[in-house]
Amino acid sequence: MSFLARTFSQFITRSGTTASTLLTKPHNVSALALRLSSTQQSGNEQKKYDYLLVDVKGKDSNIALVQLNRPKALNALCDGLMKELSSVLESLDRDEKIGCIVLTGSTRAFAAGADIREMQNNTLPQVVGGGFLDQWSAVSKIKKPIIAAVNGFALGGGCELSMMCDIIYAGEEAEFGQPEIIIGTIPGAGGTQRLPRYVGKSKAMEMVLTGNRIKAKEAYQIGLVSAVFPANQLVDEAIKTAEKIASHSRIVVQLAKEAVNAAFETTLAEGNRFEKRLFHTTFGLADRKEGMTAFIEKRKPNFTGQ
Repeated sequence: MSFLARTFSQFITRSGTTASTLLTKPHNVSALALRLSSTQQSGNEQKKYDYLLVDVKGKDSNIALVQLNRPKALNALCDGLMKELSSVLESLDRDEKIGCIVLTGSTRAFAAGADIREMQNNTLPQVVGGGFLDQWSAVSKIKKPIIAAVNGFALGGGCELSMMCDIIYAGEEAEFGQPEIIIGTIPGAGGTQRLPRYVGKSKAMEMVLTGNRIKAKEAYQIGLVSAVFPANQLVDEAIKTAEKIASHSRIVVQLAKEAVNAAFETTLAEGNRFEKRLFHTTFGLADRKEGMTAFIEKRKPNFTGQ
């Protein structure tokens, strides 16, 4: 169990709640999970994930719900979990039936941080030569939109993971922070780079240099999260937004995501040029023609992803 997870476990024990009761209700085995499984044993049996629960949601069964499932460690992000998550997200990115992904954790913790016990004795040559944390970058390279539905603690690597997603929704009791400074290190999966882009230099410096946490309400006020909901409504609200996204042209959604992400990598002039080229590109798509025709004819468009 990680340093942070142990700390929070002690807090939870004192408050009379055990970590095992924090996980939201497991989802049933789904067709999505069967599709994701690279090896099926027999009949309806499927490959079981060690650290994830995966389900399909939405009235059109086109939303993937991925739940971090390491309750005893408050979803501390060990190497195995991140490798499994990267593999599942990459599979979902290739799944033509999925239009959007919702990533969540338990009621008490989205993720309490990286697994400190796992990396405590690592050396400089090990982390440099072994490409430590390299697999984390796969999450930010997924082409389909990902909505992070954050309840409870999103600290250290948990906060970084949420920021790798495209939209962050928070439960009312969610807490965000980059407390690595407390244990003698700094964020290593984008915390010092993405956080300033969300909240500005001053607030990011304060959070990184003090290790202080912020509540969901403040996270909303400073632009880290898009919306705050009651904890028991959070995932449903994320799925509603995911359904709306998935109702649009898949290829145009992908282009729009790429254009917004480019704003963080280029100058304004270069970003505008890139946006215009992607806008021009849509005029080669059947979905662009269908969308405009449906608007003029006052009907719902029938997008095909072409």
